[in-house]
Amino acid sequence: MVMGSLPQQVDVAVIGGGVGGYVAAIRAAQLGKSVALVEKNKLGGHCLNYACIPSKTLIHISDIFYQSQHSQKFGINVQSASIDAKKMLDWRMSVAKKLEDGVAFLCKSNSIDVFNGTGTFLSSNSIQLTDGVTLEFKKAIIATGSEPTTLKGFEFGNGIIDYKQALMLDTIPKSMLIIGAGYVSVEIGTLYAKFGTKVTILARSDVLSHFDRDAVNLVKKRMQELGINVITGVNPASRSGNTVTLSNGQTVTVDVIVVATGLSPYTQSLGLENTKVEMDEKGFITVDNTMQTSDPNILAVGDVIGEPMLAHKAIRQGVVAGEVAAGQNSSYDNIVVPAVIFSDPEIAIAGSIEETEGVKVAKFPLSALGRAIALDSTNGFVKIAYEDDGLVKGVEIVSQDANSMIAEATLAIEMGATVEDIADTIHPHPTYSEAIQEAAEAALGRGIHFFYGKQNK
Repeated sequence: MVMGSLPQQVDVAVIGGGVGGYVAAIRAAQLGKSVALVEKNKLGGHCLNYACIPSKTLIHISDIFYQSQHSQKFGINVQSASIDAKKMLDWRMSVAKKLEDGVAFLCKSNSIDVFNGTGTFLSSNSIQLTDGVTLEFKKAIIATGSEPTTLKGFEFGNGIIDYKQALMLDTIPKSMLIIGAGYVSVEIGTLYAKFGTKVTILARSDVLSHFDRDAVNLVKKRMQELGINVITGVNPASRSGNTVTLSNGQTVTVDVIVVATGLSPYTQSLGLENTKVEMDEKGFITVDNTMQTSDPNILAVGDVIGEPMLAHKAIRQGVVAGEVAAGQNSSYDNIVVPAVIFSDPEIAIAGSIEETEGVKVAKFPLSALGRAIALDSTNGFVKIAYEDDGLVKGVEIVSQDANSMIAEATLAIEMGATVEDIADTIHPHPTYSEAIQEAAEAALGRGIHFFYGKQNK
């Protein structure tokens, strides 16, 4: 698919039409540059078509289905509920298609030429496209993203699927084994468990091993309630058909096997050896805070430059790269990148909540929050980490709607807010957001809705 003319020369060439790439292309075009965007598959990339949006779409559907069967306490009695998996998949695909079409419209509206195919660098000033067109550019932006990491002995195919395929099933499997225990595994495992699938998760160490255990323990408890079997301290050893033998000798037989052990940067066939672009020992492209690579003509953004591999980070970097490629003095100087796990309950975090010398942590439980009690979702809390002068260093939210609430915390940290700033800001009632204010009040020793003991401040 090509929009507009087929330029041989452009100001800015962007390889990869995911969230980082198309944002960079649009920003550069807004600043008056001629832009070509090369995408081998679908505009919007993994996030819009295979990962972020599809997973949250299916999580929402699974929540509706599960709640319809477990709402007797509210006086709701559903005699029978069933899932039409094919219709569910149709909806999931329609959401992605609508967003993909939206990106195409934005590219066309900004006079961006979109090339369907791959691009390989011939030099630091030219790219060879799949259809034989050679693009000469002044600046290039690499936004090729990442791909699911393969596991030796459990390569994709022959009954082994990745997270993208797990979000495109047109049937609800009776049983599923997920190898890996990161946030992707937790999200997929939880949504299928709510559909009635018997889910087993294999964890080399533990579920969400890099996250706060207070938060993870609440999620693990909920997973257990949903019937998810988490086997920790094991590795998959071998496989025979749909039966997997574990390192402890145990065997697991399931309908579907999903490998979700991480992501690797997608740099294959880019021809980087024909440029001055350098990569680190893990294969990630190295950049500075202007998204500039070691090649003066080439920038890079998103997953391909390393952790955190999150879409919203790529979007911000795309804006910076588009501006820098257009000659503006811009830099990626954000203090924090918020992260959200769409588990049950959700976990959202901005900054660090580690209690160290000069940093204290205050905590407010949702069991004391009116909104949470009304919705029977008291399984969670808010933590605020702050310095002695009250400067907010980090916030962790474990709650329904944590995904929306964390934006306040991110803004507070970026702006150098204190716990007093948050505590003295009026939060609407009754909402989950009040929990952030309550945690700030607790930090100041003047908590109102939870008794922390005598506070004389």
